[in-house]
Amino acid sequence: MDVDLLVDGAWPAWERRVLGGWVLRYAGGVTKRANSVLAVGESLVPDDLLAAIRVAEEFYAERGAACAFSIGAGAPPGLDRALDARGYALVDPTVVMSGTISGEPTVPVRVEPRPWRGWLEAWWEVDGRYGTGLEAAERIVTGVPALYAAVEEDGAPVAVGRGVPQGDTLGVYCMATLPSARRRGLARAVLRALAVESGVRSAYLVVTERNTAARNLYRSEGLEQKGGYHYRVRSTTDPRPPAPEAGAARVRSRTVGA
Repeated sequence: MDVDLLVDGAWPAWERRVLGGWVLRYAGGVTKRANSVLAVGESLVPDDLLAAIRVAEEFYAERGAACAFSIGAGAPPGLDRALDARGYALVDPTVVMSGTISGEPTVPVRVEPRPWRGWLEAWWEVDGRYGTGLEAAERIVTGVPALYAAVEEDGAPVAVGRGVPQGDTLGVYCMATLPSARRRGLARAVLRALAVESGVRSAYLVVTERNTAARNLYRSEGLEQKGGYHYRVRSTTDPRPPAPEAGAARVRSRTVGA
């Protein structure tokens, strides 16, 4: 299971530029997953590593965004070290968990093929760290076919989740429970409902390393840690990239999407 590619496919950026074997991703600055460089595969490293980093920095500076890299198991050797040397901060260590979800939901769960307004608002109330970015976030989560689940009370979602069928596995995203509804097993019901409705019991998800409560819940549902990744994020105090040096012209890029 190549988690780097699965996450990229399940959380799509609408602007993508191919740079050697890397993909520069941008989606309005909402979430690092969709606004970072996906750099995978030793054989796909651009000829000049520093030149490629500078191209990426210029790409994000042109969009008024901080340059960020997703560093997982497939990242090319030397990239993390090179970014550290350039002053990139290590941000959001994240755990990858996978396994088989076998239980059935114990409370009614609404599941739809599109997110409805209440679903979006509940998710964003918990996970909305990007101010007014809900419109961009909606564009991301609806970028590929998915299922949207919610436990509702008085007609309003209080616990939500998103499932993306990806071949023989299910990517689980957007798991969020309103503070007033926590510790009642509702997230567990949402997780199980996504597996049941998708017909795919084998699942994976990603969760920040510091979120111990969520990791314990997922472990109790049969998911175990299988790896991890982190981000390297450039300071935005001076968003202008350094002037290109020798070798920069050798790095070719092309834009995919709009």
